[in-house]
Amino acid sequence: MFSQQDHQYMALAIKLAKKGQYTTSPNPRVGCVLVANTAERTQIIGTGFHKKAGQGHAEVNALADATLNYPKLIKGATAYVTLEPCSHFGRTPPCAQALINAGVKRVVAAMVDPNPEVSGRGLAMLEQAGIKAEFGLLENEAKALNLGFIKLMTQALPYVRLKLAASLDGKTAMKNGESKWITSAAARQDVQRLRARSCAIISGADSILTDNAKMTVRWSELGELQQSYKKDDIRQPVRVVIDSQNRLTPELAFFKINSPIIIISTLKDQALENLTVWPHFVEQVPLPTIKNNVGEDKVDLTKLLMTLAQRGLNDVLVESGANLAGAFIEQDLADELILYQAPKLMGGDGKNLVEMPNITALSQAKSLAITDVRLVGSDIRITAALKKAAK
Repeated sequence: MFSQQDHQYMALAIKLAKKGQYTTSPNPRVGCVLVANTAERTQIIGTGFHKKAGQGHAEVNALADATLNYPKLIKGATAYVTLEPCSHFGRTPPCAQALINAGVKRVVAAMVDPNPEVSGRGLAMLEQAGIKAEFGLLENEAKALNLGFIKLMTQALPYVRLKLAASLDGKTAMKNGESKWITSAAARQDVQRLRARSCAIISGADSILTDNAKMTVRWSELGELQQSYKKDDIRQPVRVVIDSQNRLTPELAFFKINSPIIIISTLKDQALENLTVWPHFVEQVPLPTIKNNVGEDKVDLTKLLMTLAQRGLNDVLVESGANLAGAFIEQDLADELILYQAPKLMGGDGKNLVEMPNITALSQAKSLAITDVRLVGSDIRITAALKKAAK
């Protein structure tokens, strides 16, 4: 169905889409390549990718590039795009109409848009205009670019990555709490890139208080990304902290960075909301609780994820202590685990990687499918999908 050349051009479109992985959220990452088929040869006449929400989509940027360099070759060209061209008016006009107006004769999309406002309508619009519209080329690669967007559109929940770091024997700190630094500088730099890709970071009050953490993207630690992006283009993810005991105070370093913060409290604490004067970028959101295995009231994590999804935050990174991390795993709310393991052995008295008190038998153990293993500096980085329990 698709030729070798088709594969090459779509691979380039996917490579272009990846350029937006640190800037487009919560919009999908999309790339586009325009190719002219003349009597003499086949050549690329325009390329583009979606950089930021509210700015031009990949197809529009590729058309602009072609208009600047090869305006006479656009009519009759083929467009390779990683996501079905949109058919509706949002913050920008529909891309399907832009391709129709430009006179392209063929559009190849890697995947159909999961957005119910589009989902096949863009391809149908192209076909109704006499344009050959195809999809499914390098579909899995295209989907991997937009796991958060897809999950939000299909399940109304964000895609949740759980970041963990430990010694080779699974310890995150010594018995006395000492933990700086278990992993290498290269691993910590890699975490900064994870943060930069995320719409939001979830943590618990314990993590903030123990380390006086800021949980921000540190430009100074982004390494080679500094060569490809301007500092202002790398936006800070929304920092979400669960503080069900109202222990956080405005004096902490966490609140010294002017970027959006959501403090998750409980409904029973709603009356306390106005007792603390927070900076203008801090919002306090009360949520219902559920009881854990020992009868304690804990914030309903499903409600938390639904709240973030309603705000369009579709790609979430959890950086927390053992209890909160374990709760996300136990409740089947984490989609992916990213574990950095340092070549150190810390002994049996160290703090555990996760706490999952409800798991008391091997048959209840959570299963994972390892998708990637590589060295990051001197550490091992394991990426694994968490297998959901059958319902």
